[in-house]
Amino acid sequence: MAVIDFVLNGRPVRVDAPSTGVTLLDFVRARGLTGAKEGCAEGECGACAVLVVTPDGAGSAYRVVNSCLLSLPQAAGHEIYTVEGLAGTGDLTEAQQAMAAAGGSQCGYCTPGFVMSLFAEHYRPGRVGPCDPLAMGGNLCRCTGYRPIRDAALSLGPAPAGQWLDRLAQPAPRLDAVRVPGFSRPATLDECFAALARYPGAVVIAGGSDLGVESNLRGKRWPHVVSLEGVSELRELCEDAGSVRIGAALPLSDIERQWQSAPDVFTNWFALFASPSIRNRATLGGNLATASPIGDAAPLLLALDAVVHAAGRGGRRAIPLVDFFTGYRRTVLEADEIVTAVEITKPLPQQVRFYKVAKRRLDDISTVAAAMAIDRDTGGRVRRARFAFGGVAATPVRVPEAEDAAIGHLWTETTVERVQQALERTLAPISDARGSAAYRRQVACSLVGKFFEESRA
Repeated sequence: MAVIDFVLNGRPVRVDAPSTGVTLLDFVRARGLTGAKEGCAEGECGACAVLVVTPDGAGSAYRVVNSCLLSLPQAAGHEIYTVEGLAGTGDLTEAQQAMAAAGGSQCGYCTPGFVMSLFAEHYRPGRVGPCDPLAMGGNLCRCTGYRPIRDAALSLGPAPAGQWLDRLAQPAPRLDAVRVPGFSRPATLDECFAALARYPGAVVIAGGSDLGVESNLRGKRWPHVVSLEGVSELRELCEDAGSVRIGAALPLSDIERQWQSAPDVFTNWFALFASPSIRNRATLGGNLATASPIGDAAPLLLALDAVVHAAGRGGRRAIPLVDFFTGYRRTVLEADEIVTAVEITKPLPQQVRFYKVAKRRLDDISTVAAAMAIDRDTGGRVRRARFAFGGVAATPVRVPEAEDAAIGHLWTETTVERVQQALERTLAPISDARGSAAYRRQVACSLVGKFFEESRA
């Protein structure tokens, strides 16, 4: 098959021979739907935002995504709306009316993206009270100022009855298998392994955010792309008394919604991971498999002794995350293996924290990310410690020397000093535009002090 089908603004669309070098944003603008625009081409500004109808329980939800990071073949089977589709009947939605009434637009370049994020929040299933302005955390405005945009969000009440609300009571489209030149979306793991065998050198994606940036900003192309989005086994979350197992291709926003018993450290971590539009696509499997030294998932999962589950044509295996990274952007995965799940064993540590140091608190790349966890015995001595960092080495790292400096000792200022001294001896960060090596080492040490203050009680 050499065509894909999807629904755009309520109408079926068929595309012959879609190229992975063409983004969904390119496609909609070529059709005259120019409300979505390219601002940054890396998922930071939100000017390209569109809505995708995704599963939410027995019904659906509108999720905002960055169309600049989606290749056109990834749209196959989806139901997608641009800002033009919101007022297709001629009447503005309440989100659009609120933005206009509050004066939330000047030049207007960013306005359609804000409207899409606000609309998705307005119709968010289960929302109680005013719309959350942070739902627009993936949108940047350079001239209006955020106060009137915030006012617009806070002015909206319950989503009104009508076609948009009625749509959420129906299931989202099912994603079937797709194979077109240069792109495959298998529906099962066996189909995935077959595709990897058929196309040696194929790149595997889940949400595809990292790949989108590489394509847009560096002009990189791949002979074949295999998407895991249609493999239902990889989008499950299972929890029992012994562990929680999270499918590698389950978007972070779905993890946040489904993991009702998630500890506070995860609740805080979700909010610091990029933006809502990125979290609607990003996955744990993708964040780990890219092996970025500044990925935000690895430090937290390292501190929790997480296990990566992988599978290939030769079978399945479980890999402690501490053994997963082998070098800069390299892992122990074989060419035909994929990450299937991430497992966190219970009980979780008594005290665990995640910290992210960046130029901006939200929607930014980490300069240093850190996660720390300790358990103490009845006498107050540390019996287990984990100190994990991102941004301080070629890979995300746990620092056994720092952990050994704490284990067996009372959790005091003296112990903290020993931990900090171990970090100063062992961490070897690089200097780049986000911070010098000396700065990163100092930040890592200061975060241990912060953790001590928060966990000393």
